[in-house]
Amino acid sequence: MTDTRFTITLAQLNPTVGDIAGNAAMARVARAQAARDAADLIVFPELFIAGYPPEDLVLKPSFQAACRAAIEQLARDTADDGPAVLIGTPWVDAGKLYNACLLLDGGRIAAIRYKVNLPNYGVFDEKRVFARGPVSGPMTIRGVRIGVPICEDTWLEESEDYENVVECLAETGAEFLIVPNGSPYARGKTDLRLSVSVARVTESDLPLLYLNQVGGQDELVFDGASFVLNADRTLGAQLPAFAESVTTLQLIKSAAGWRCDGPIAQVLDGDAGDYAACVLGLRDYVQKNGFPGVLMGVSGGIDSALCAAIAVDALGAERVRGVMLPFRFTAQVSLDDAADLATRLGIRYEVLPIAAAVNGFEEILAGTFKGLPRDITEENLQARTRGTLLMAISNKTGAMVVTTGNKSEMSVGYATLYGDMNGGFNPIKDIYKTEVFRLCTLRNAWKPDGALGPAGEVIPVNIITRPPTAELRENQTDQDSLPPYDVLDAILERLVEREEPLSKIFEAGFDRDTVVRIERLLNIAEYKRRQAAPGVKVTRKNFGRDRRYPITNKFRDPGKELPAPDDPLVTRASRASSDAFEG
Repeated sequence: MTDTRFTITLAQLNPTVGDIAGNAAMARVARAQAARDAADLIVFPELFIAGYPPEDLVLKPSFQAACRAAIEQLARDTADDGPAVLIGTPWVDAGKLYNACLLLDGGRIAAIRYKVNLPNYGVFDEKRVFARGPVSGPMTIRGVRIGVPICEDTWLEESEDYENVVECLAETGAEFLIVPNGSPYARGKTDLRLSVSVARVTESDLPLLYLNQVGGQDELVFDGASFVLNADRTLGAQLPAFAESVTTLQLIKSAAGWRCDGPIAQVLDGDAGDYAACVLGLRDYVQKNGFPGVLMGVSGGIDSALCAAIAVDALGAERVRGVMLPFRFTAQVSLDDAADLATRLGIRYEVLPIAAAVNGFEEILAGTFKGLPRDITEENLQARTRGTLLMAISNKTGAMVVTTGNKSEMSVGYATLYGDMNGGFNPIKDIYKTEVFRLCTLRNAWKPDGALGPAGEVIPVNIITRPPTAELRENQTDQDSLPPYDVLDAILERLVEREEPLSKIFEAGFDRDTVVRIERLLNIAEYKRRQAAPGVKVTRKNFGRDRRYPITNKFRDPGKELPAPDDPLVTRASRASSDAFEG
């Protein structure tokens, strides 16, 4: 038997939501490269022409029409006998809006497939905007039958709503699977994607090409990391993470079936993946929204140091401005460390003392505050003065303020509204304080590919080893108000990511009073988080798209086990309740 070859180009690219013309132009450039590689087919990620996720923008009829017009023009382009195109787009059919993948070939739209299983959890809300598509068989592309399940069509396990799209494709003659995705980065996601895909390969006995987009979209970062699994579950190709890649692969069909043996790139995960995600998320937020650069308060502390390093790696030193805003509680070591950091990173740096402004506010308020003791109000005046000055510089220069609070602080409200929370974007919003320390140490020993900052020890070691402090009063440290960060973060991870009841956290050995206090702070800080800047998501559950709690909320975990659903007491109570309604 003579081996058959099918050449596929995977276009792991970075689209921009709403930039239909720009995304179409990007597709043409990639197709030209695929043509030079003599590809039969080029594949683009989920909803590529619109950008993903388009959210409610996709409901605008004018947006739908613009996407359709762009697709129809791309279809006409394929009359040149070059590669066929498999591309994602919103598509209206019989008055319903679908998440679609279209095959463009021979100058026409040759086939259409709709996403069947629409995700409605975590950051996803597709059931709200898209109609559920029918289960369909494979497409025939240049004589090869290819199954095209779209993202969630390979992710869900059996349930009442779930349609087994992969099983249907295998039963109707698909020779291999191409899966266009919009799968955001989260810590540990690489292994999860691989395990889900291995399960689909195992049940279908078909090779699977998993194509993911790359780039930042508001809080979400898409890491790419596309891959190919052969039918024997071996890795046939691995594209890089956090970088665009237009890669042409050969699939060869022998008596044993289709197989790919392509390049295997390194994939970042863990702390390195988190750091790379923060860099890419900040870079794309700034670039795609048209900011000339960024500025931030540089305090000599570890959070602003990490954010400064991320900003320089994302944008280059010439587009980053650091401002030290000292008051009388600012230690000389903070001034020295901030200046040292700025020198190592090569950023523009200036010192603007705030005493005159803070004293002026206190003088204005003296009559209003007469007879009242000094308290946290005066501390917050310092933070709000700093926030006002940074926003003024932003207003004058157009540079976006980067806010630098970590997830530990955002969880318990250890931040000042209209003060250190001021800003347009926060690259470490989903990074706990203990992880901030780890990422600083990591960055001093490693620089990710594509980073624009200098190599080596860019964050002074003294910033990493010095006890964290807000410096809003004499000899203040964070641990005056909070438990040690290793304890705090362990409790918060259980409360936020795992949603564990207090009783289970007590059983794990954590101090009862500390847990109760932290849970209370977490609840009452919701109003602050609702007003916080967006920031990169790296954990399973971030504050924002993942965790949407009401601000006005009287529920508190009682801290004890409640009766199980099959407890006789619950059964009796349920019956009594039902009888009452019926009577």
